[in-house]
Amino acid sequence: MEEAVGRAFALYQQGRPEESGRLCRAILTASPDQPAAAFLLGVVEFSLGRQEDSRRHFALAVALQPDLADAFGNLALLERHARPRLAAALIRRALRLQPDALLFTRLGTLLRDERRGGEALEAHRRALALQPDKAEAWRESAHTLRAAKRLAQAAQGYDHAHRLVPERTESLCDRLFASLSICDWRTHEETCRQLLDVIDHDRGVVLPLLSLLIGTSTAQQDRAARRFHREAVGPIPPAAAPRRPLPPGGRLNIAYLSADFHDHATAHLTAELFELHDRARFSIFGYSYGEDDGSPMRRRLEAGFDRFRDLRQADPGTVAAICAEDGIHILVDLKGYTQNARLTLLSRRLAPIQVAYLGYPGPLGAELLDYAIGDRIVTPPEHQPFYRERLVRMPDSYQVNDRRRPTGAPMPTRAACGLPVEGVVFCAFHAAFKIAPDLFALWMRILRRVPAGTLWLLDAGSDATANLRMEAERHGVEPARLVFAAPRPQAEHLARYRLADLALDSFPYTGHTTTSDALWMGTPVLTMQGGTFASSVAASLLHAAGLPETVTGSVAEYEERALQLAGQPATLAGFRRRLEAGRSTSPLFDSPRFTRHLERAFQTMWDRHAAGLPPEAFTVDPS
Repeated sequence: MEEAVGRAFALYQQGRPEESGRLCRAILTASPDQPAAAFLLGVVEFSLGRQEDSRRHFALAVALQPDLADAFGNLALLERHARPRLAAALIRRALRLQPDALLFTRLGTLLRDERRGGEALEAHRRALALQPDKAEAWRESAHTLRAAKRLAQAAQGYDHAHRLVPERTESLCDRLFASLSICDWRTHEETCRQLLDVIDHDRGVVLPLLSLLIGTSTAQQDRAARRFHREAVGPIPPAAAPRRPLPPGGRLNIAYLSADFHDHATAHLTAELFELHDRARFSIFGYSYGEDDGSPMRRRLEAGFDRFRDLRQADPGTVAAICAEDGIHILVDLKGYTQNARLTLLSRRLAPIQVAYLGYPGPLGAELLDYAIGDRIVTPPEHQPFYRERLVRMPDSYQVNDRRRPTGAPMPTRAACGLPVEGVVFCAFHAAFKIAPDLFALWMRILRRVPAGTLWLLDAGSDATANLRMEAERHGVEPARLVFAAPRPQAEHLARYRLADLALDSFPYTGHTTTSDALWMGTPVLTMQGGTFASSVAASLLHAAGLPETVTGSVAEYEERALQLAGQPATLAGFRRRLEAGRSTSPLFDSPRFTRHLERAFQTMWDRHAAGLPPEAFTVDPS
């Protein structure tokens, strides 16, 4: 039997898993008490995507040999999404049998995801004590430090991981993101140059979301996404679209898939959309694999769908079965390559039509989805060669908005917000990672030319504040002219916009929810339109809000327009009146109009599918 198991293992190593699996099954039929054969069969089934069979055979292996630490570790891998606490218990059992750096690292990752940061860091410490030269242990430890907002230490951990294995360029990306998040730009220019070279010469992985922050073209973003998908998800096995015919007069079943159905920016934009869908023509499902934070927004979302499913405990096979049970015709992914995305779900072909919308502003680089929702500004026809998805252009902006955004919170005083009583207030309430050194230098030039001006930023922590004040002084601007806004509940945060004279947009990753928040509250936004989805979002929103005058096309134009507007309070007041009136009239905030257009897009997609035609780019006609 030992020789037969050796042959099965050799077949697996030769890339012949089906033959290896058949031999393992034959061994177990002849001699059911062979733990090595059961273990190898579990490995084979896992490699073939048969998770339930894999789980069964690893369980058999530990039943036959209770001290088989690797089997407990592999069972934990299978349970990590659906039952993370069980996975942690399995790893601890494996560690009692055999202390191992990889298992301590996996335990730290599981504990981090369970928000048990102190225990997670202790697990990482023990992993590094056992194997201090293991790059992945350093990287996972740094992830946990980042989750704990210890970003300077996280950046050091990522740097150590990259130095150990320079070809693992993901660690270089992580270091850049952590450094950007505290506005530490000491190595920014050189790191961006290195990552652009990685993309252009296909020398490694550049995280797709990070690629949007470093001045890439749409073609470069596509290359980065394709390489990332190959490495992170692997090749997609051919999967035919499930057949789900629509009976005459039947309703299309639309499922929205996300990890962000809680108090999150995506939810703040989309909540009303789910409520407004025409129930005579569509049944609307919410598929959530993110946290339930117990917030009023979570409860509103649950009520806004015809059926809301919590998929946190569901593996890909179970999710596919649920889609079949619900008869989903069109599945809309709201995540893309953003935090907590479960990238393997979409490769299962969960619905006849799969659509990318809202979450990720760029190409996905894989044959995962049939369509991507954009508009004439963010996804013009010339972008189609760089998207595997067919581009659907909405007639106004691609971004939906919620008219129940709060507007009634009392406006605070300038003094209460730490702002000077007089002078122009420029606000830039962006996440710190969107502030690159070139952009900050532009803002500092504006402040130097508007001597009574103040730049109002979000407080991103003491490290970021100290670094920004240091940079301001280096640019010849008094650090006290930077004021930092502490986190506040949504209603209070939105009320602060009324104190700002002009919002300064970020670049190349422009404001999304940040921009529509400002426009909703009547604050004009100055943006610079670029040539990619992410660098054009604010321009799309401003056109749909009826304020194209504040869209610029270059750094010089942005700077001069900021100077001009700072000296024209009457013009800014006129813009504010226009935006406030547009809350009830502009296409950007006409949620029923947007919903009708999106439903028209869904119907067009389905009509093509029902006619046996492949996906094709199209523009939605306006109402």
